[in-house]
Amino acid sequence: MRWLALLTLLLAAAPARAEELVLSLSKPRVTITSSFAGEPIALFGVIQRDNTTAPDRAYDVVVTVRGPNARFVTWRKQRVLGLWMNTESRTFLAAPSYLAVLSNREPALMAPAEILRQEQAGFANNHLLQRLTTDYADVVEGDPFRQAFLRVKQAQGLYYERPTGVEFIAPRVFRTTIPIPGTAPVGTYQVVVKVFAGGEMIKQGTTTLEVAKVDFEQTVATAARDHAWLYGLVTALGALAVGFAANLAFRRD
Repeated sequence: MRWLALLTLLLAAAPARAEELVLSLSKPRVTITSSFAGEPIALFGVIQRDNTTAPDRAYDVVVTVRGPNARFVTWRKQRVLGLWMNTESRTFLAAPSYLAVLSNREPALMAPAEILRQEQAGFANNHLLQRLTTDYADVVEGDPFRQAFLRVKQAQGLYYERPTGVEFIAPRVFRTTIPIPGTAPVGTYQVVVKVFAGGEMIKQGTTTLEVAKVDFEQTVATAARDHAWLYGLVTALGALAVGFAANLAFRRD
C-alpha cells in the first residue's frame, strides 16, 4: 500500500487548480442572406477561481478568431521593359480566410516575445505557413510577401486587429465584440481565448462560431459546389437570355 500513501501525499502537495475559463457567445450562428452587410458578435468570458478568498491578480486576455483555412497566392510586381508584370509569387497554405485578434492591451506588454510567438498571441505572432520552393516555413514578420498578404486581407476587411478590443467589466469578467463583415466566408470559426498573468499563459478556452448561408443563397452555393457543370451551364444560358431580352428591348428599328 506504499503506492497509495505516496499518491495521497502527491495529491495533497499539488496546488489547487487556480483558474477556470467560461465563455459565451451572444449568437453562436450567423446567417448570411442577400441583404447581409455584417454583424457584430459579443463574446463574454469569466475567469473562475477555486480559492475565492485570495486577492485578484492582474489578468490579460487575447481573443483570436480564425475562419476556415484556405490557400492564397501573393504576387510581386516588377517593372520589366517599361511594363509592370508579376514576376514572383508566394503560396500561403492553410491560412485562415478570416482572422481577428482582440486584446485588452498590446500583447507585447503581456509576456516575453518567445511565449507570445509560441502561443500565437497577437496579430504578428499568428503562423502563416508558406511554400518556399520545395520547403514549407512560417517566415519572419517583416517578410514582404507576408506584409503584402496581410495588407490585402486587411483592405478586404477579413483580417482585423484591435489591441483595446477586450474590456474588463469586472476584475475577472471581460467582454469583446467580434466583427463579422458582409464578405465573411462561410464555415466554422474557431474562437480561442488565452489568459495571461505574471508574464505567462495560464489558461486557454475555445468555442466555435458558425457562419452559414440560408434560403436562396444557400441553394445557389450548394448547386455551384455539388453540380458545377450544371451550374455553369445554367449561368451561361441565363446570361444569353438576359442579353437577348436586352437586345429586344433596346434595339432601334
